[in-house]
Amino acid sequence: MEQVLSKDLQDQIASLKVLIVDDEYYMRKVVRTMLLAIGIKSVIEADNGIAGLEAIKHHRPDIVIVDWEMPLIDGAQFVRMVRSPKDFPAPDVPIIMLSGHGDRWRVVEAARLGAHEYLLKPVSTKALHERIITIVTVPRPFITLDGYYGPAPRKMFSNARPADKAALHGSADLARPTIPAARPPEPATAASGTRDDVFLL
Repeated sequence: MEQVLSKDLQDQIASLKVLIVDDEYYMRKVVRTMLLAIGIKSVIEADNGIAGLEAIKHHRPDIVIVDWEMPLIDGAQFVRMVRSPKDFPAPDVPIIMLSGHGDRWRVVEAARLGAHEYLLKPVSTKALHERIITIVTVPRPFITLDGYYGPAPRKMFSNARPADKAALHGSADLARPTIPAARPPEPATAASGTRDDVFLL
């Protein structure tokens, strides 16, 4: 069943500026078409990670959608470089990671590096739309903890009291979430093949 959005939320989504970082021209066009279909009017493209970093600095997008596998620097390196508040001018931009692989270690690594979402390619318009709505309507505060800088893990934030949520920005004292370390490759366990697959980080 198609989700019915309020006029205010539709306007908010329409006003977003989204950056797509993917070395595959076809995939960039597919994602662009999806974004336009859900009402987003401002879409920027970068064909590699380095160009993507420069695009963030220049355009200051509201959301970045990045592919895992790219030349020069891959998606994991890209997220690591963005989530460097001492060195990068826009470390808090929400990041959606796209990948053709559902391996557990990749999902864990994306969370460890600070990605907001992890979607399997070819992603569906429905899954992408839902994740963008979540980023807009349920923004997670950023935390610094044991070398991690990124959005508060979803479980930690959803369990916090309202007063604690307001105070969570920059605090590691309200709770101590476990930021999992990267693991060696394992057989894919989460991919259903529908490509509506969403990994909640």
